[in-house]
Amino acid sequence: MRSFFSPNIGSKGRLFRGLAGLGLLAAGGFAFTLSAWLGVALTISGMVGLFESLRGWCLLRACGINTKL
Repeated sequence: MRSFFSPNIGSKGRLFRGLAGLGLLAAGGFAFTLSAWLGVALTISGMVGLFESLRGWCLLRACGINTKL
């Protein structure tokens, strides 16, 4: 399990995931006015993106899917 969570992205990928995570958190805050489910989904997605950027880890890459960044 340790190798699953080992860092697998570089600084460009970390920056992209961090900015995407912040954007999703902001969108989640606004989405709560429309739908609670949409707000929760966007907020959780943003938190996963921030976790990936802070850890230097990508869920898709850990599952064997190649990403461009």
